[in-house]
Amino acid sequence: MIMNNQTVISQFLLLGLPIPPEHWHLFYTLLLAMYLTTILGNLVIIILILLDSNLHIPMYLFLSNLSFSDLCFSSVTMPKLLQNMQNQDTSITYAGCLTQMYFSMVFAGMEIFLLVSMAYDRYVAICLPLHYTSIMSPKFCVCLGSLSWVFNVLYSMLHTLLLARLSFCKDNVIPHFFCDISALLKLACSDTYINELMIFILGGLLIVIPFLLIVVSYVQIVCSILKVSSTQAIYKIFSTCGSHLSVVSLFYGTVIGLYLCPSANNSTVKETVMAMMYTVVTPMLNPFIYSLRNRDIKEALVRVLIKKKISL
Repeated sequence: MIMNNQTVISQFLLLGLPIPPEHWHLFYTLLLAMYLTTILGNLVIIILILLDSNLHIPMYLFLSNLSFSDLCFSSVTMPKLLQNMQNQDTSITYAGCLTQMYFSMVFAGMEIFLLVSMAYDRYVAICLPLHYTSIMSPKFCVCLGSLSWVFNVLYSMLHTLLLARLSFCKDNVIPHFFCDISALLKLACSDTYINELMIFILGGLLIVIPFLLIVVSYVQIVCSILKVSSTQAIYKIFSTCGSHLSVVSLFYGTVIGLYLCPSANNSTVKETVMAMMYTVVTPMLNPFIYSLRNRDIKEALVRVLIKKKISL
């Protein structure tokens, strides 16, 4: 790349969603409703788990953290997208873009760690019930959560610092609705080999290893289910695991398809739609999946509402 074509980038332009201008108002209303639903649904889950003492167990500790992560993950991208659609000003500062990319990676990574933690919790509860209390102790859960935060903060910081050293050309248009790392690398003039290598190695490990751990956990769970003769016990196992499996399928299906496939094979529209799935749709659906398919959550909601009604 000719050095004269390089310039100091002070801001980027986000193209946003690939929709015709005449449909912007319709999609703005739809996306605003989805974002508000995400905020409300995840807040309800968090508050419910805080208020109901019966939910103060590791499984719901992880679920409350997942709801918090979903809430934050959606809030990293959606407000800026809605602002751009309303004001028709698609600019974002260089620092703002890197900040958005950093936090989106932090909360996406937290989703992955929380999903694998919840799978391990289900494995211990079903396959090793007599040792559940000693294995899933409060100290272990706190350590697991803390390590997840530390790893994702450092992992995201590494990618942000590696990206910050790159030079960008005059083309500052990002064909995306948020500052995604893959979209930013395509705009760089300088060599991105190290960045791509780190994404392939660390990003691949961050996605593949937890996914394999989830698969192994559920293989062990299925083996335990086959040994159970009671229909009621099998139904209870599926009712507690079904919600988690649905969330894993939604999240991993889009993330693997987007980041483990070569970018050259993905069109801009396909990448945007898939990114919408795991940044907007999945955080919105998670509270409904866990509330509609989880008997403990529904019973806790009834108890809290009755308690509130009595206190009034």
